[in-house]
Amino acid sequence: MEDFVKRWPITPLQKGIMTAVLELGALVGALFAGYFADKYSRRYSIIFACIIFSIGSTFQALAQNLFHLFLGRAIGGIGVGALSMLSPLYMAEISPPEVRGSLLALEQLSIVLGVVFGFWTGFITRSIPGPMSWRIPLGVQIIPGIILGLGCLILPPSPRWLVLKGRDADALKSLARLRMRTQEESESDSLLQIELLEMKVETELIQKTFAMDGDKSGFKTELRAWGRLFSKEYRDRTLVGVLIMFFQQWSGINALLYYGPTLVQSIGLEGDTVSLLVSGGIGIVQFFAVIPAIVYIDKIGRKPLMRLGSSVMSASHMSIALLVLLFQDDWASHRYAAWIAVGGIYTFTAAYGVSFGPIGWVLPSEVFPLSMRSKGVALSTASNWANNFLIGLLTPVIISKSPSATFVTFSAACFLAYLWATYSVPETANVSLEEMDEVFNSAAGKEDSHIKAQIEEDLGLKALIEDLANDR
Repeated sequence: MEDFVKRWPITPLQKGIMTAVLELGALVGALFAGYFADKYSRRYSIIFACIIFSIGSTFQALAQNLFHLFLGRAIGGIGVGALSMLSPLYMAEISPPEVRGSLLALEQLSIVLGVVFGFWTGFITRSIPGPMSWRIPLGVQIIPGIILGLGCLILPPSPRWLVLKGRDADALKSLARLRMRTQEESESDSLLQIELLEMKVETELIQKTFAMDGDKSGFKTELRAWGRLFSKEYRDRTLVGVLIMFFQQWSGINALLYYGPTLVQSIGLEGDTVSLLVSGGIGIVQFFAVIPAIVYIDKIGRKPLMRLGSSVMSASHMSIALLVLLFQDDWASHRYAAWIAVGGIYTFTAAYGVSFGPIGWVLPSEVFPLSMRSKGVALSTASNWANNFLIGLLTPVIISKSPSATFVTFSAACFLAYLWATYSVPETANVSLEEMDEVFNSAAGKEDSHIKAQIEEDLGLKALIEDLANDR
């Protein structure tokens, strides 16, 4: 924007730092959110993160110098990172397995809707004289932060978190509300009782298997809990969470979202309005591509969508790289090639929208058991923001050196994602959170199977299931 560029002229590296400082703050927020989620609940942690985000947004909108802007983006990033970890964690814990993937995919739809709204807000205000051209889009983001924080006050608490805290009666009330049952119905609803008992079984198993020295809140126990993510029992799950976020970022999606106009200009389309309109279409394409993912993610499964998406993404990037390499010295005589490259960008975006976009938020929330879920999701989200930070920092520098090399890098990452999705990722569709041990064939699940069976018998879960089967 004219006023912003004149007020604060910046180099490509400074542009990268200004973009990436938000991701650095998000990395911190994602890592620490798990502690607050376990101690103070998922809902209250979301509310606190909204407050942090709104403070950061205020700093940005009222910035008088670059330091204010950088500080505001860092503070706002802490809130963004925390929310990106807390939201899928909360949604995974309140949803039944048959619709969990679709509900979590709704987060990606909302993210993309925010991207579209944010981009076009900036596009509309870009011609306003003076600093309001950029202060308005930086200030308007406070509104959804406030709405989310206030909205959480009326949401039900996570029944799994309540069970973890020993508040079984409150957990049943919350579960009844989530499954649209009255309080009277919840006392006699066998399916509701079974779901609650499954949560209690998992909690009891966790406490018996992993409680150390009788200290559940000490620093050493907390440290051991984080270390357990890298133990043999959890290593495969941790890799799934960390790598899905790695490939989500190195697919190149945020490079397009952050630096769309720069990338579009690098393939020969000139003029601010043309480049902004073309790059703005990226968000719109992604928004519509996420919709079929919401509908089919639980029906088709995670693996087929990831394999299809990564193969199309890799081919799209490579085709763009070849066009740039062939025609970058004379785009004026090959306008058709530039528009074919734009088509490749849109094809990539659509493939991302039905695959790694939504599934990146689904898998980490599915694969970890209750006691490790907040930490596992936090580590996975930290992987997202760490790689997001690198993308934001390095992309403008790489583009300035070689646009074709930029697309080749993303193509190679998408090809590796295809191999990983094909040979290393288990299918988690329609698997309950309590049954995830069987999917991973984890040693912990095998070692604890007899303990779990005993707990199920002690709590009456087996008897309840048998009675329900006999009634049918």
